[in-house]
Amino acid sequence: MQSIIELQHIQKSYFMGKMELKVLKGISLSIQKNEYVALMGPSGSGKSTLMNVLGCLDSPTSGHYILNGKDVSKTPDDELADVRNQEIGFVFQQFNLLPRLTAVENVALPLIYKGTPKKERMELALEMLSRVGLSDRSHHKPNELSGGQNQRVAIARALVNRPALILADEPTGNLDSKTSIEIMEIFDKIQADGNTLVLVTHEEDIANHAHRIIRLKDGVIESDHLHKAMAGIV
Repeated sequence: MQSIIELQHIQKSYFMGKMELKVLKGISLSIQKNEYVALMGPSGSGKSTLMNVLGCLDSPTSGHYILNGKDVSKTPDDELADVRNQEIGFVFQQFNLLPRLTAVENVALPLIYKGTPKKERMELALEMLSRVGLSDRSHHKPNELSGGQNQRVAIARALVNRPALILADEPTGNLDSKTSIEIMEIFDKIQADGNTLVLVTHEEDIANHAHRIIRLKDGVIESDHLHKAMAGIV
């Protein structure tokens, strides 16, 4: 199976004057194409920092990060922006939609940075909104949509560039239980359609949608195991 992510001895430190705060302390792991992985861990475990590294929002202090065959560990910031836009789709807890844009315009945003012509942008954005069951709300702005609908828009935006990897950071954190289940059903379908998914969550029931659960503690991997269903245990 083809590897999408290869982390080799990833360390990440932050410096406050002469004091070094080590957050990631030698993380090595592989994530294969079409895997569905949950990252878990208590506050301070390093899971958010690891997500930032995976999303090319931050660079490791040392080690190598191979994303879809390319070592992005020491890539300059301007090139990292291109990597993020082309290779990674992000879904955040806060949705991060632009309030003055309609749903379809928000979904089309990554395609503007890619230089896609307007007609093609709109067609692709509408296709993605249909994929998440929201085509009938395409011309509504975020304040005219529910929290669950806004998260669907955010998921459609993450998919529109057909990225190699979808990263979701606490994607149900602002949603009620019923809406959370609906959003996770969408993620399940996205993964079944062939996408690679990595999500950060502190909720066990959300993590149990994933096929593999990686738990971090104090900047190292504490455990890495397949979900019992994937391991053939009923």
